[in-house]
Amino acid sequence: MLKAIALDDEPLALEVLQSFCNQLDVVELEKTFTKSDDAFKYLKKYPVDLLFLDINMPSISGIDFYKKLPHKTMVIFTTAYSEYAVEGFTLSATDYILKPFSFSRFQQAVEKAHSQWKLQNQDPEQQYLFIRADYSLIKILFSDILFIEGLDDYLKIHIQNQKTIVARMTLKAILEKLPQTEFIRVHRSFIVPISKIDKVRNKIIYINEEEIPVSASYETAFFELLNQK
Repeated sequence: MLKAIALDDEPLALEVLQSFCNQLDVVELEKTFTKSDDAFKYLKKYPVDLLFLDINMPSISGIDFYKKLPHKTMVIFTTAYSEYAVEGFTLSATDYILKPFSFSRFQQAVEKAHSQWKLQNQDPEQQYLFIRADYSLIKILFSDILFIEGLDDYLKIHIQNQKTIVARMTLKAILEKLPQTEFIRVHRSFIVPISKIDKVRNKIIYINEEEIPVSASYETAFFELLNQK
């Protein structure tokens, strides 16, 4: 699922975006902002996959705001002024929708972003991911991950010969970023890489002397994947 925020100086426009997002199962609108400074501070701390961004705002244009972002984020520009379209697309915008837009037009834009996101995250050549932790973007090689532990809205990523990384993210969200043939959820609190499993005994996975339980709801899928290896 795409993680998103929206920035628009009109509260009513944000209500429309929130309502439309609530009707789609591929995007989660985490927060909405009417002030660009607040949105920028949030993005520095909690990067998202997608940004819904108004262009014509009093303090800063959406285009200038997007240029300031410290990391790459997909953007769907929303505006009542079509003359901004060309400049919007020169910034590699995912889409550009004119207000007032229909739900079907909004859905089309979000599905385009979702397809783009899936393509980026299922690249077989990519052997790593970036995680926001300790006010930094940290590169983690898939091959270094021992296992991932979920704690409510936080994760503990246990890494071989490195310090454990704690990040604000759900297990479901990180699983979507991992190679599906190599990583599998085995418990509501654990994801494991198949390659790091030393042994499995009595529904207990052993990885570097750590013991990870396999719960009943994930047991069938886990053993099916294990038997394919």
